[in-house]
Amino acid sequence: MNKTIKVIIPAYNEENAIVKVIQDIPSIVDEIIVVDNNSSDQTAKNAREAGAKVLTELKRGYGYACLKGMDYIKTLSEKPAIIVFLDGDFSDYPEELTKLIAPIINNNIDFVIGARVSEFREQGSMTSPQIFGNWLATILMSLFFNSKFTDLGPFRAIKYDKLLALKMEDKTYGWTVEMQLKALKNNYSYLEIPVKYKNRIGVSKVSGTIKGAIFAGVNILYWIFKYSFKK
Repeated sequence: MNKTIKVIIPAYNEENAIVKVIQDIPSIVDEIIVVDNNSSDQTAKNAREAGAKVLTELKRGYGYACLKGMDYIKTLSEKPAIIVFLDGDFSDYPEELTKLIAPIINNNIDFVIGARVSEFREQGSMTSPQIFGNWLATILMSLFFNSKFTDLGPFRAIKYDKLLALKMEDKTYGWTVEMQLKALKNNYSYLEIPVKYKNRIGVSKVSGTIKGAIFAGVNILYWIFKYSFKK
């Protein structure tokens, strides 16, 4: 069985965090792909020197960066079994990657979310808008799709073939919820695994600004209501 694992890390101005993220990723991973989202600092240089494959996506947006990583993987002769998505700000604990991929390898689960549960979350690591947005989004998914999701956590693992089948589209901050909604629509098996979460290095580009928080919220609600009324 192919057990190749590749990690995609979207990164924008994460020069102080990206090396720490890369260094803490377990050696079981075949390749670490950092997608530099048009940073103005040394993110790309630091990631390359830390051993990652570095791609550049000039169009800023979380989804743009993730799609760039997927496009690169499509060009490879040997395709991976599992893709893991991980943020570049060191708010997650990369060593917990083994917990996320275990249900896929051992129990044939299609999709696993790292859930940022309150008991494992460092104080202040999620802002009030983030907490409320996660609550609202997952409540709506529960009402409309009978979903069991409790978080939109960006730390996630999915079978590569299942990811391709989702035909991901979102270019910005609706990426995570789009993936979860399409997984529900396609009847994928899924699990949430509680993970630790800490205060990020640097300032968040989403929750750290009012504009970013509103934009992310609008995108998330767009995808939920789009799929709620889509036949």
